[in-house]
Amino acid sequence: MKKIITITILILVSVFVYSQNTITGTFLGLNNQQIKLIGFNGFNTYVIDSVQANEKGEFKLAYSITDYGMGYLSAADNKPYFIVLSATDIKLIGETFILPETIKILEGVENQLFAQYATEHPRREQTLSAWVYLEKIYTLDSLFAVQEDPKQAIAKEKQRITTEDSLFLAELPEKSYVSYYLPLRKLVSSVSTIAQYRTEEIPATIASFRKIDYKDTRLQKSGLLGNVIESHFWLIENSGRSLDSVYIEMQISIDRMLENLMADEQKLNEITKHLFKFLEQRSLFPASEYLAIKLLNEKSCTINNYFAAQLESYRAMKKGNIAPDFDFKKDIIAPGYKATKLPQKLSDIESKYTVVVFGASWCPQCPQELSKISGLYKKWKEQDVEVVFVSLDEDEQTFNSFAGVFPFISTCDYKKWDSPIVQSFHVFATPTIYLLDDKREILLRPNSVSQLDSWVDWYLVQGNK
Repeated sequence: MKKIITITILILVSVFVYSQNTITGTFLGLNNQQIKLIGFNGFNTYVIDSVQANEKGEFKLAYSITDYGMGYLSAADNKPYFIVLSATDIKLIGETFILPETIKILEGVENQLFAQYATEHPRREQTLSAWVYLEKIYTLDSLFAVQEDPKQAIAKEKQRITTEDSLFLAELPEKSYVSYYLPLRKLVSSVSTIAQYRTEEIPATIASFRKIDYKDTRLQKSGLLGNVIESHFWLIENSGRSLDSVYIEMQISIDRMLENLMADEQKLNEITKHLFKFLEQRSLFPASEYLAIKLLNEKSCTINNYFAAQLESYRAMKKGNIAPDFDFKKDIIAPGYKATKLPQKLSDIESKYTVVVFGASWCPQCPQELSKISGLYKKWKEQDVEVVFVSLDEDEQTFNSFAGVFPFISTCDYKKWDSPIVQSFHVFATPTIYLLDDKREILLRPNSVSQLDSWVDWYLVQGNK
């Protein structure tokens, strides 16, 4: 009897897991083309199914319960057509994915609702922004401020549009995927408009971002995970606050995010790594430093080794710390120095400022960035800024060929990532740049040569005039 029950349960589970829904399409412009159904999983995408359309442009694709969420159809033109993958079959007809206005959704209620909102919501947002603009004119311009009737009419129309949009979302089928996805999509897509035209909504919008559950499988299947993170912190950055206030708000958001993610180390690593990279790219260094130190000091989670190395570089090499000294033990190229006066170590350099650049000939960005430094070197040198290039190349001939054209100091010990210099500076990527003063205090960790040159122009060139 127990065996029968076990077998029955296994059969039911198998049926549940492997039961499939289908997408049937007829697109005359896609005849004989390969059609792919792509799904989302966190920051990544994956192919759910793939089939070749017949001569009439007919195709049939399948997906299972593990794929439920958002996905998209793709053909040779690579123009995606987004689609809701839910428990009902989907039937489409049209010409091609690149012409969404030709597509009709014959079956699939959630997709019909998704398409309707995707068409109507942007029109409402555009119209609402126009009314907001007019409202400001009728409120602030003395020529129109006395006109009460237009102001009341504008307020009434704004309320009607907002209510109409909210009612659409509220009436979506309970527990459907679109009832989760569309409000989330609205939140993300509204950020730039709110920052520019509807600033009074900024606090509520940031609060909505802070309530998001990053562990929710529906978010992982939405294709919006990266957008949610970036829109959240972009809005704080562009909220009109003072810079100090911006960083305080970012710290609050980071704390909320970490509280939510501590129970899931895999998602914690993936999501915080994405946020860290975003903050670095936007030069929001106090926020990325806060995130790094918060994670490193957290005892209840495990950070993967590579990401931990990135974070550790922030704790060990943050602004204000003293950079390690190092010897030029191997090869050194120093065009501006006599052979008898070559520096033996970093602290021998007598300039008021020293830029230390880690790179290599095999690094895709390094040749371009080092070429920029070569072009700026004369100007920097006039401001008492020396440059030391630490190469991660492993071959003497390669190093000399690559670095021999540079007008600044270059050195290499041919040990790549195992170099004591590289490890002492906690370098995990190239190019990495540090600006030091004459006591080797770290003044700046620029993410580009352009940012460093702006610092030279602002603090040195302009300051000396």
